[in-house]
Amino acid sequence: MPAKGSAEWTGDVPTGTGTFIAGDTISGGYTYKSRFEDGPGSNPEQLIAAAHAACFSMALSNILAQAGSPPGSVLTDATVTLRQVDGVPTITKIDLVTVGKVPGLDEPAFVEHAKTAKAGCPVSRALAGVPEITLKASLAP
Repeated sequence: MPAKGSAEWTGDVPTGTGTFIAGDTISGGYTYKSRFEDGPGSNPEQLIAAAHAACFSMALSNILAQAGSPPGSVLTDATVTLRQVDGVPTITKIDLVTVGKVPGLDEPAFVEHAKTAKAGCPVSRALAGVPEITLKASLAP
């Protein structure tokens, strides 16, 4: 099933505004300041972070269940870093931090399953051009 999103930008880049819609229920606005100066509002990199975290959590949950250790939950935070590279805004790094509640599984096994999910989730594969994608995986206490 195709996934759809749309965006519209109005005005010049320094003073204009944009809006986006993703699916049926996600929408927001963005500006130059919200994207490049840590101003209020949303930005495309936040959408990428949310998509990566969602895809990774689902992939890891599936891998755990298939391995006989269905999780109670998998919570993932993704941080997307946008920097200037040769004068061009570029996503240079994504940090994934995931915490699982998986009864009966030890942490080394959880970490290995997380590595497999990072390599295989569709969004991770789509973002393969990002120079650095890190992963920190642990079990909840």
